[in-house]
Amino acid sequence: MQNIGNIMKQAKKMQERMARIQQELETKTTEAQAGGGMVKVVVNGKFEVVSLQIEKEVVNPEDIEMLQDLVAAAVNEGIRKAQEMASAEMAKITGGLSIPGLGSF
Repeated sequence: MQNIGNIMKQAKKMQERMARIQQELETKTTEAQAGGGMVKVVVNGKFEVVSLQIEKEVVNPEDIEMLQDLVAAAVNEGIRKAQEMASAEMAKITGGLSIPGLGSF
């Protein structure tokens, strides 16, 4: 029974550390760009777009599809980088183990 008590204590500590890291991730950001920096995006650790910057040279009413593609590419890259950042932070707790139920990081 003592082993179960120790396991429960360890699980609680891990859960507290995970909650703390999730709070920290809200303040951490990563930047991505597309079109050679013509479109830049900042994404936080909650996978939310914090800012989006578009250089006026890339805005062409005759080719709106290119702008849409650049924005999508920058946002997708920003989300990918934020996922990598979150995974790296969670790996500090789990030691790189894949633990079911902890979310997909």
